[in-house]
Amino acid sequence: MLLKTVLVIRLAVCLVTTCTLVGCITLGPDYDAQRATQVPNQPQGWQPPIAHGGDLASLQDWWRQFNDPTLVALIAAAQEQSNTMAQAALRIAQTRALLVGTNAAALPVVNGSAGLTRGTFQLGGPVALATTSQAQLQSSWELDLFGGLARGSEAARARLEAQVANWHDARIAVAADTANLYVNYRACEQFVALASADANSRARTAKLTEQLAASGFQSPANAALARASAAEGQGRWVAQQADCELAVKALVALTGLVEADLQRRLAPQSKILPRPLMPAVQQVPAQVLSQRPDLAAAERELAAASADIGVREADRFPRLSLLGSIGPLDFSTNGLTISATTWSIGPSLTMPFFDSGRRAANLDAAKIAYQAAEVNYRSQARRAVREVEDALIRLNSLALRDTEAEISSKGYRQSLTASEEKFKFGLASILDLEEVRRLSVNADNILASVRRDRVNSMIALYRAVGGGWTLTDSMALNGLAQTALKDMTIGNSKP
Repeated sequence: MLLKTVLVIRLAVCLVTTCTLVGCITLGPDYDAQRATQVPNQPQGWQPPIAHGGDLASLQDWWRQFNDPTLVALIAAAQEQSNTMAQAALRIAQTRALLVGTNAAALPVVNGSAGLTRGTFQLGGPVALATTSQAQLQSSWELDLFGGLARGSEAARARLEAQVANWHDARIAVAADTANLYVNYRACEQFVALASADANSRARTAKLTEQLAASGFQSPANAALARASAAEGQGRWVAQQADCELAVKALVALTGLVEADLQRRLAPQSKILPRPLMPAVQQVPAQVLSQRPDLAAAERELAAASADIGVREADRFPRLSLLGSIGPLDFSTNGLTISATTWSIGPSLTMPFFDSGRRAANLDAAKIAYQAAEVNYRSQARRAVREVEDALIRLNSLALRDTEAEISSKGYRQSLTASEEKFKFGLASILDLEEVRRLSVNADNILASVRRDRVNSMIALYRAVGGGWTLTDSMALNGLAQTALKDMTIGNSKP
């Protein structure tokens, strides 16, 4: 048994010597980014993901096309105050520190030590007291025979890049959430104006009906119906006002601005939706999709999982370290002092013999983790395509609905005006008037909702493609229609 052990050690030493002289090997699969990022049944030419195209400036510039300085300012404020972005930045710092530690494992380590001891000493004579003092510099350097340290550094670097992509994702999410809140607030102002105008109209009708009922030209039942309609309009206006106040509170929480300051910023463009360019987008090429930060993070996690396999494979093989030390030594006893310098240098070989299958299990776990990361990446890629397609469908559908909703709103408003005139002269009943009013109010609200949703669909497309695009370089556009959303400025009268 002893002879076999000696032979195994000699064989390992020969292997180590050969690897050192000829060149160490790197175990584990070499990560192929092009193969790893190919997704079946998806567009060809899929590019390796780069979070937001690696461009920090274009995100804020992209929002300038909305022609709303308040929106741009609120997005900047939200990003400065975002806890999500702060946490993502801290994870980047943490992962960068881990990368430094991982890289340091492949470099020589030098430590110092010093000691002073006193005890008995006997060398062929009586027992004597002796004092020993020693200082040493100790060094160690693990040779990366099988590439485990290199793979560890590769995995740590990939995880750092994944965290950077997650920061981009947080940045885009904060911008989109702020824009959605802002657009919804502007639309809410329009709904308040519509509810106010409707409540005023109902109140005037109720007053006229009361006068006609007092003169005997309308029944008490019609007067009661008119009062109920006026109360309903007033209640709708109050409820809509509350919704707008809640929207302001949400913007305060997101941007970190003082509410009074926020109200001051919101005042200049009251009831006006942002007006982005609204192109008729038919398709988005894969090059734009590849800038999605979640795809970039998933791809980097896939690369890290691939490198982890090499780390676990290297754990199953011998490890060689070069050890050395040097330092002065003083020994004194019974007035006799001996000073010397001690040093040592030599290799240290660690041989894995038996670990109850732990290393093999770790390797299997790393391979399974890679498969899971691969499945996650492909799932993210398919979801990215679906989100873009959904956003395109909504964007183009809302463009068509906008035209129809405007025609409907104008038609019902004209009908309501005519019905009010007829009612004044007794040519229409209160029931007819209320029915036309209901249809007109509903049409106005639908038009405002469609225009709000149309702007929000642009924001959804922005998020789906990973943080904006350039119309000339990144998008495949058919029938570009650079038409801005029409203003829908409505009176600010209150009931």
